[in-house]
Amino acid sequence: MINPVLKRALQTWGEQPQMLMVVEEMSELMKEVLKNVNRKKDNIDAIVEETADVEIMLEQLKENYGIAAKVAAYKAEKIKKIERRLDEWDKTHAA
Repeated sequence: MINPVLKRALQTWGEQPQMLMVVEEMSELMKEVLKNVNRKKDNIDAIVEETADVEIMLEQLKENYGIAAKVAAYKAEKIKKIERRLDEWDKTHAA
């Protein structure tokens, strides 16, 4: 269930502007992560802020497209797949 404030933002500012804001916020997070990795910049506070912004916008994206349940199910399957890969890795890289 989406936070009512986020649902209100989506309704107030509209689908297209908010979906474009999703992309903008993801771009800002990407920029901060790249600064941290490539330039060894101490910008954890910026990464925290941009991560929060992206999570907020992703909630609106899921609400806008009515896909929250499908995303949750797909995410659970992806996590299982990662676990299987890790188990396989552990078997082949055991000391």
